[in-house]
Amino acid sequence: MHKENLKMSNPLLALLVLSLSVSLVTSTNAMKEEESMGVLLRKLYNKKPSSSVQEAAAMGVLRRLLPTHVSSFDFKLVSMEVCGGSSCFYIKNSNASSRRGSEITIEGTTAVEITSGLHWYLKYWCGAHISWDKTGGIQIASVPKPGSLPPVKDQGVLVRRPVPWNYYQNVVTSSYSYVWWDWNRWEKEIDWMALQGINLPLAFTGQESIWQKVFKGFNLSNSDLSDFFGGPAFLAWARMANLHGWGGPLPQSWLDQQLVLQKVILSRMIELGMTPVLPSFSGNVPAALKKIFPSANITRLGDWNTVNGDRRWCCTFLLDASDPLFVQIGEAFIKQQIKEYGDITEIYSCDTFNENLPPTNDPKYISQLGAAVYKAMSKGNKDAVWLMQGWLFSSDSAFWHPAQMRALLHSVPFGKMIVLDLFAEVKPIWKKSSQFYGTPYIWCMLHNFGGNIEMYGILDAVSTGPVDARISQNSTMVGVGMCMEGIEQNPVVYELMSEMAFRSERVQLKEWLKSYSRRRYGKEIHQMEAAWEILYRTIYNCTDGIADHNKDYIVEFPDWDPSWDSGSNMSKRNTQHHLRQETTFRFSFAETNSVLPQPHLWYSTEEVIHALQLFIDAGSSLAGSLTYRYDLVDLTRQVLSKLANQVYLDSLTAFKHKNAKALSSASEKFAELIMDIDMLLASDDNFLLGTWLESAKKLATTPSEMRQYEWNARTQVTMWYDNTKNNQSKLHDYGKLLLTTSSNERLPIPLSSY
Repeated sequence: MHKENLKMSNPLLALLVLSLSVSLVTSTNAMKEEESMGVLLRKLYNKKPSSSVQEAAAMGVLRRLLPTHVSSFDFKLVSMEVCGGSSCFYIKNSNASSRRGSEITIEGTTAVEITSGLHWYLKYWCGAHISWDKTGGIQIASVPKPGSLPPVKDQGVLVRRPVPWNYYQNVVTSSYSYVWWDWNRWEKEIDWMALQGINLPLAFTGQESIWQKVFKGFNLSNSDLSDFFGGPAFLAWARMANLHGWGGPLPQSWLDQQLVLQKVILSRMIELGMTPVLPSFSGNVPAALKKIFPSANITRLGDWNTVNGDRRWCCTFLLDASDPLFVQIGEAFIKQQIKEYGDITEIYSCDTFNENLPPTNDPKYISQLGAAVYKAMSKGNKDAVWLMQGWLFSSDSAFWHPAQMRALLHSVPFGKMIVLDLFAEVKPIWKKSSQFYGTPYIWCMLHNFGGNIEMYGILDAVSTGPVDARISQNSTMVGVGMCMEGIEQNPVVYELMSEMAFRSERVQLKEWLKSYSRRRYGKEIHQMEAAWEILYRTIYNCTDGIADHNKDYIVEFPDWDPSWDSGSNMSKRNTQHHLRQETTFRFSFAETNSVLPQPHLWYSTEEVIHALQLFIDAGSSLAGSLTYRYDLVDLTRQVLSKLANQVYLDSLTAFKHKNAKALSSASEKFAELIMDIDMLLASDDNFLLGTWLESAKKLATTPSEMRQYEWNARTQVTMWYDNTKNNQSKLHDYGKLLLTTSSNERLPIPLSSY
């Protein structure tokens, strides 16, 4: 070999050795992950209640769903060994001598597996459909009468989970969706979760009551906490240290109610064999703690979206994880939860660094912080596992380079951390982080921001992403999950994502959507199947990578000057610069350099209008169908909202060119569209503002609480956060529900009024 070639080969050889080393380490980590996950699963499996308790809980779900068919099914719990060491359900025809003369027997490793099997059978043998009440509810008219249930094949149907976990919720879902729920609504949700196969739900209700008791042990009074907790509709952001006091103070009755509710929620989850994820300490502390512990390393964070840096709401206090007090408080919080709820879980959620950067990017320091966070958990529960959102690696990617990511992910003992790849359907982190550098992770669909109800989705990514991640080389994926900010919208997206917990292969979506249409409406209607094929390639095929926030102009805060639109960053520019003209699109909004979300269009409006016409044509065949009614209203709302965008831009163009006649015409059209949408949404209770407001007021125990809760409910869906007489909120319209009023509703009540 020539000398020159020998010199060139050295770096190539080194590169090859390095590549093999990385591959070996990754492979070893994958093996370790499998072993550690097996240990965790066995421990949690041993915490499950008895077979009789779980079978009774599963039967309770059936009784509430199909009370006429209780005697038609037999449920039986089986060991994981029966399923080859994994979780599964098994559907088979009952023997003639079976208990109670049942027709179908469903076996499962937990009650959740049994209810998942029930749902699978009802969907694929009886043509039934289950969604949230607000999105049309259930369709069970297609289920045959007792005694006539269709049999499965003789050998039965066995379905195994390809990965052990099916995670559910986002840390803000509790504020956007669950905040005003009572037990009746929660019971329905837990039933829905059980039928969808969810076995790892976030359980954040009532934690303020736990914190009240914990901080009392550190000499803080209830009055010291009055400006620490947020109001009911803003608790999620107070918990994350984004704000404090906004919408508060929390009445003691609220704290007591929510703790009682949490205990009932957890009891039902446990009976069904779920593993609740409880909160842990992230460092967020009341201001008064600094006075009691003056030497503690407590810093004040920067402003978070107030108008003028108003310290009544912003600039919360963070206890550094390196301070010994951090571990003391964290340990006390975990132990207080165990005292209140029992030893029910080993998985705890903590997001110390979520949209909150460490003070330095030194990997050694980050590793020490991570170790301290975990130490606080493990001192409270020696078997604790840290569940962490991976959102920070995307939202703050300029900070979290490989060295910093590794430092955090490897700061805890192996197998003691699980990461949520939160936005994997659009921006998967697992692909660019060597599978989170060996740390187990859950492939999650985020999908929804702010609880908005825009029709939107990426069905192809949902049907392929989890499978591709699981079968990738040295995969460390241990679950799938749904991490939407708000629920009760786009039921097709959530039904498909729920199925991925039991799908080992990609779903053939065209056939699946035909089946979905038949199940959702209870019969085969060609117009509906054709309409859903259109929706699949348009509305539910968003591939532009833009996070959808429903920023359509029809739901935007009115502006006094149409030439200045801060929300779309269109001020002093030709509006055509913000339109991407394409042959198949009437108009399309492109992302600008604005930090705010933009109006969003990613499909042919002409095709979607055709789908709407097909919906209308099928109306005579679907009289009385609540699922059809919801979908028709929702699709019409979507079409009119996008039309209003163009009309609004027409008015801006007319204003810019000083064309008074065109401006008047466009303005009249826009006003008419507002009235049309208002009338449309008023036809369905699920789109009424009053429904949201009444649910808030029902939880009040005094007139004062009623005013406070109503203010919270109104403010979240309008201004959202801090505003002054002359300055609108920076977060106005973020939590858009696009609700209509059933009567003359007033503007949000001033903060001082309650």
